[in-house]
Amino acid sequence: MNKLELLAPAGDMERLHMAVAYGADAVYLAGTSFGMRSFAGNFTPEEMPIAVKYAHDRGVKVHVTVNTMPREDEVLCLPEHLERLDASGVDALILADLGAFTLAGKYAPHCQRHISTQQSVANSVCASAWYDLGASRVVLAREVGLEEIRKIRRNTPSTLEIETFGHGAMCVSYSGRCLLSNYMTGRDSNRGACAQPCRYQYALMEEKRPGEYFPVFEDEQGTYILNSRDMCMIDHLGDLMDAGVDCIKIEGRAKSAYYAAIITGAYRHVIDDVAAGRNIDPVWRDEVDHVSHRVYSTGFYYGFPGQYTESSRYLRQWQVCAIVTHCDADGMATLSLRNKFRAGDTLELVGPDVRPVAFEAPSMTDESGVRLDEPRTPQMVFRMQLPQVVPAYSILRHPVDLSAK
Repeated sequence: MNKLELLAPAGDMERLHMAVAYGADAVYLAGTSFGMRSFAGNFTPEEMPIAVKYAHDRGVKVHVTVNTMPREDEVLCLPEHLERLDASGVDALILADLGAFTLAGKYAPHCQRHISTQQSVANSVCASAWYDLGASRVVLAREVGLEEIRKIRRNTPSTLEIETFGHGAMCVSYSGRCLLSNYMTGRDSNRGACAQPCRYQYALMEEKRPGEYFPVFEDEQGTYILNSRDMCMIDHLGDLMDAGVDCIKIEGRAKSAYYAAIITGAYRHVIDDVAAGRNIDPVWRDEVDHVSHRVYSTGFYYGFPGQYTESSRYLRQWQVCAIVTHCDADGMATLSLRNKFRAGDTLELVGPDVRPVAFEAPSMTDESGVRLDEPRTPQMVFRMQLPQVVPAYSILRHPVDLSAK
């Protein structure tokens, strides 16, 4: 049984730090061009080598997405971009375009070449063809089922690695090949600029009644024709290992640092438990419900998932209120504020290898020692006594409704 490599999203430097701290084996990120999430923070040419060194110093690999479908004028800039990534020490490039794949072999010879899910690899012949061209890994189409993965594994070279998505948003189109964003907003979903119009709430307007909107819905809960659930395979990691999957990928480069931390940490603990033959600690399974998400499903792994018609909304029950930047041996912590809270609120503390613990927020002080009952300024640095000693990047959170106080 393979022990899964855990590949976590790193949309910017803060999310990189979180993914690494919470147990990623590898992270995937992008430069400021040629990546499929152009509205994530991403990494400038100056930041890229810094990010790679940070990860490598902690034993974490770095995969960089170069998986857009570049147009003729864009492809002229690609060799220079690839050379920079190669010089930065990037471990692997995630590629979708055959031309970009070929150029990567020439201009980034020290980087492995992984085939993006945008290529819709769904059978062993296609996977083997990419291997013959020089790919070391394929990221299978999200529509491939578990039994198909077993067959692909049996019928491909053993040295070809197989990566699959295990957690995060699903697309209503086949492997993300959608033109809805292009048509409605002019933003190309296949060049990193998807506006996600499938998530919009739509209304009908009659031609002679401008400004009068009538909601479009199938029932009082909303409309579901474009309603894709989020994927969550945390309960089935043993099946993925048994099928021969080498790497499980967490979707979410455009999501928050809090999401990167909590989901990476949850999967890290469960992967380790499954690989060691231990019973899964339910506290980590529970963690995936503490981030904003749509109702979970297992995607296409066990057959067609069907349409979910109870709700089309995201579940947002918890939010981060502060990040620990330092904690001394007595549990006195320095924190950076993210969302308002006040002394007396019930908070939860969670962190890298720190089980969630509830406690009542005490009074705090600012950096100069002045007492605070309610830190308010975004990113404000303050100090608080925690119930235990924790590492940096630990998180304070609370139920969303507390923020309305």
